[in-house]
Amino acid sequence: MPKREDPGPSVKDDELYEKLREEGNSKEKSARIANAAAAKSRSAVGAKGGHAERYDDMSKDELLDRAREIGIDGRSTMSKDELIKALRDH
Repeated sequence: MPKREDPGPSVKDDELYEKLREEGNSKEKSARIANAAAAKSRSAVGAKGGHAERYDDMSKDELLDRAREIGIDGRSTMSKDELIKALRDH
């Protein structure tokens, strides 16, 4: 059995944190989700969400602006589909 890593005192739900890490999530994402679950009922975690426009519905210029905001390199030579993939993978 692999040795469990100690997430530290800032993680409020160690079991959920470990499950998320085993699924391949980053330490930061796992801690954020585990702490949100501990602060609320688990059914409410993830229920809130933004109402951002879908990348598929955005123009290429809008995608370029968003890519510029978050610092994606090589954006000026990317097609619309490549921009969408880069933004989703960021």
